[in-house]
Amino acid sequence: MNVVAIIAALLLEQWRPLGERRSVAGALAAWASWLEQSFNGGERRHGAVAWLVAVLPLALATAALSLVLDRINVFLALAFNIAVLYLTLGFRQFSHHFTAIQLAIKSGDIERARAELEAWRGVTGVERSREEVVRLAIEEALLASHRNVFGVLLWYVLLGPAGAVLYRLTAYFAVRWKGLGSFGDFAQRAFYLLEWPAVRLTAAAFAVVGDFEDAIYCWRTQARSWADPNAGVVLAACAGAMGVRLAMPVQEIGGVVPRPELGIGEPADAAFLDSAVGLVWRALVVLVVLLVIVSIARLAG
Repeated sequence: MNVVAIIAALLLEQWRPLGERRSVAGALAAWASWLEQSFNGGERRHGAVAWLVAVLPLALATAALSLVLDRINVFLALAFNIAVLYLTLGFRQFSHHFTAIQLAIKSGDIERARAELEAWRGVTGVERSREEVVRLAIEEALLASHRNVFGVLLWYVLLGPAGAVLYRLTAYFAVRWKGLGSFGDFAQRAFYLLEWPAVRLTAAAFAVVGDFEDAIYCWRTQARSWADPNAGVVLAACAGAMGVRLAMPVQEIGGVVPRPELGIGEPADAAFLDSAVGLVWRALVVLVVLLVIVSIARLAG
């Protein structure tokens, strides 16, 4: 049932995107604001309690409802799984930004590409070069693909629909509470623990469908140099798989941000935008096919 729900949710999301999840995002933002006002006393234990209140009840309720529906009717349970995945995973949550940048770069409209990148990453007012726009767009797309698709799939396969909810809520509150000092420490740690196996699945999938040797080399030698080691695993492995150089220092509002170079090969150019899309889709197909094979083997056994 897992693989059927995954395929159905991906197809449904491609056919009819859920309005960029505005209603869901609005409800989450209101919920997060209430938690911050109610629990944020500036200490780590306050953040831990807020995280437990924010995440566990929804994850446990999802697990309980899934079990109840499974006992009532398998098709009701399947429909519920599809609905949860439809809400929690999908490329269309971010792909409109990437596609707009891709089209602008190909048409030579660098100003529009810069504007789209600013809308995606946040306004900086920095006039970026063509290569920098391409490089940053690829980085954003790779991390978004991992967090919106591959990470969700791993925890869905491991824990069912509750796993997908757990992962997405944990990711949301880790980002939301990142700048809140000690209050956000627990959310950051929880996300790190969920990300550790997820990024390695994503990196391995990229390596299998790309240049395997270079992907593994970059993963082993470069990922730890990234500020966020988990994100570094995804970016380094993918850069090696594609044969492109990513990262490197960038100008932001507060000045130049020092970033190590990831990957080996050529500088980022328009062709690598297409390569990134192809790599992500190939990796997803490989994982889905693997799940199909495992499911068939279980049925045969």
